[in-house]
Amino acid sequence: MKNISIKITTTNNPSIVKFEANTFLTQHKSYEFNNIDDAKPSPLAQQLFYLPFVKKVYISGNFIAVEKYNIVEWEDVQNEVAEQIENYLNSDGVLIEETATPKKVPVTVYAESTPNPSAMKFVANKKLVTTNYEFSSIDDAKLSPLALELFHFPFVKNVFFDENYVSITKYDMAEWNDITMELREFIRKYIEDGKEVMNTNAQATLQKTTEQLDEAFELLDDTSKEIINILEEYVKPAVASDGGNIHFDSYNKDTKTVKVILQGACSGCPSSTFTLKNGIENMLKEMLNGKVSTVEAING
Repeated sequence: MKNISIKITTTNNPSIVKFEANTFLTQHKSYEFNNIDDAKPSPLAQQLFYLPFVKKVYISGNFIAVEKYNIVEWEDVQNEVAEQIENYLNSDGVLIEETATPKKVPVTVYAESTPNPSAMKFVANKKLVTTNYEFSSIDDAKLSPLALELFHFPFVKNVFFDENYVSITKYDMAEWNDITMELREFIRKYIEDGKEVMNTNAQATLQKTTEQLDEAFELLDDTSKEIINILEEYVKPAVASDGGNIHFDSYNKDTKTVKVILQGACSGCPSSTFTLKNGIENMLKEMLNGKVSTVEAING
């Protein structure tokens, strides 16, 4: 029995709802089905078409999107659809037959500079991972086939994945002008070939499933929970746009010290000290009056 959970996500189109899984369902391939005959390569899509309001089914990455006819409102049926999909996937139901032809979606990857001169962010038009991962050596990267491949480039020092991008930190032996195009094309081709970014068991092995993270969160004291919620809401979106992450490590109520782990482009970034002291530390002091005095960073 698998442990796949489904989250309901609305879209800009009120007729379409996405049912997002906590793992990848297809390896960067997309499939679109317009009716029950069209859906023969997908037993799950065929099953969904038996629901009279289903107009179109789209399967890609870690989600199944369903477009409905206007005979019902999503609020009235979406929970039942999510439960049906979740039960099907967890009972080892076949999602896509191997002979199915994926819908061809061109893969694009662009390079984006970060505040860290040693790190570059490579952004794809496809979702790569469902949670963030960081690897600092080839030995550390055994759960990520893509990270393993990247570490074969002698100038790659650190690899960080989040959502739809990979941040690469280089050694000083190479200049970005000389290696950016090579890395960008390598990543693009790797994704286009449908190869695995992370092993299917990586999330559970690294204690990163939704259930494991929720369980760890509930064991924390109230102040630590407040700190994490502040970091999630106010800090992480900003640092993610710069190709990095700030992860809560610990809180000491006696010294009022918060320790955070800098990941991706944030690790070793010259401006990270300024960000910590003048941004995060001041924010936590203000929002958690009297509970925080210092924020210390650990490079991931």
